Amino acid sequence: MSLVFPHTFVPWFRSVAPYIHAHRGKTFVVAIAGELVEAGKLASFAQDLALIHAMGIKVVLVHGFRPQVQEQLVAKGGNWKFSHGMRITDALALDCAQEAAGQLRYEIEAAFSQGLPNTPMAGSQIRVVSGNFITARPVGIVDGVDFQHTGLVRKVDAQGIRRAVEFGALVLLSPFGFSPTGEAFNLSMEDVAASAASALQADKLIYVTEVRGIPLDPADPASDIDQELTLADARKLLASLPNPVQPTDTAFYLQHAVKACENGVDRVHIVPFSVDGSVLIESFTHDGIGTMIIDEKLESLREAGPDDIGGILQLIEPFERDGTLVKRDRTEIERDIGFYTVIEHDGVIFGCAALYAYPEARTGEMAALTVSAHVQGQGDGDRILKRIEQRAKAAGLESIFVLTTRTMHWFIKRGFAPVDAQWLPEARKRKYNWDRRSVVLVKKLNP
Repeated sequence: MSLVFPHTFVPWFRSVAPYIHAHRGKTFVVAIAGELVEAGKLASFAQDLALIHAMGIKVVLVHGFRPQVQEQLVAKGGNWKFSHGMRITDALALDCAQEAAGQLRYEIEAAFSQGLPNTPMAGSQIRVVSGNFITARPVGIVDGVDFQHTGLVRKVDAQGIRRAVEFGALVLLSPFGFSPTGEAFNLSMEDVAASAASALQADKLIYVTEVRGIPLDPADPASDIDQELTLADARKLLASLPNPVQPTDTAFYLQHAVKACENGVDRVHIVPFSVDGSVLIESFTHDGIGTMIIDEKLESLREAGPDDIGGILQLIEPFERDGTLVKRDRTEIERDIGFYTVIEHDGVIFGCAALYAYPEARTGEMAALTVSAHVQGQGDGDRILKRIEQRAKAAGLESIFVLTTRTMHWFIKRGFAPVDAQWLPEARKRKYNWDRRSVVLVKKLNP
């Protein structure tokens, strides 16, 4: 074994441990596009999901089958017909969908039955359970268009699914549902996943898709990904977008993410299957890989304005008094209010931070990061840090730094590294208080 390996593995494993503890016993609904299977990534994805399952996380897997059904249709001389952004499922399409679903279930069960030595699946024993957990209803006739065998989710047997996952099984849901009269309906993977996550009140819903996430600029799919959206912001974005037609349209997965959040799912993630291990990266690292939509309910994370000055002063005063923060007077905060980000709950500011850019050095200082003692430990500090990182990237900065005397370990756990004070940009170095001897910590930002 290389002598370098333990020095990289041990810190990495320790950094992952808090997420393992936090997720144990939680319920994840993971939805995969059929394109993932078509791209030959099912085996590695199953290994990743087996690891998640081994960590004590309850897993419900929903599969899609768009390309598989299309292949069957083409072979039989048919094709999908669309209207109102939905598929029309005629008798031939329904037959092809049933064949494709059966084949995919077989492949997925086989993937989770791997157990070769020296592979991530060695020693794993995952029981895949599937069944008639979904009750469906027909879409019917809309504006004169008969959708025939296309359906929508009417009800999810949440109790049955919970019993299965409590016994350690992985529940597999196909995009099919049955009516009380025994009719079969073709459903969308996205609808099944959102409905199942809502019925189960899942802790996470993760869409593993052909898209990278939600782009910062919907008009430019190649633009950077918005790593985190509040439910309120996601609603606003969705309202501004045209009705989706293709899965690559920004609104396609976003509409289902919003629906799930509105129905009680705290976090919905949209991640790309093109990145190996994307579900692991999104679930067990701070920065993740795709877009997370979070239901903050009465919480709002935003840039500060003049009306927030009093709230910021009240928030930081106790920390200035005990020496955790350097004292700032009202005039200074009034002057710099545009640099601040605040987080509020029900109209009360519970956290803040400021970003001071040094463009000539391609870096910026995050100052006055404060979270009220009443809500510490609930993740507000992480959310503020992520927003500051986004602001820094948008300003073209390559790193951010902090000066601290008491909270260095919190920052180190989140990717900051200590440097000598001489590293500071010249303009900041001239204002450095050598008597206070603050530790300087730097975090490089991913491009």
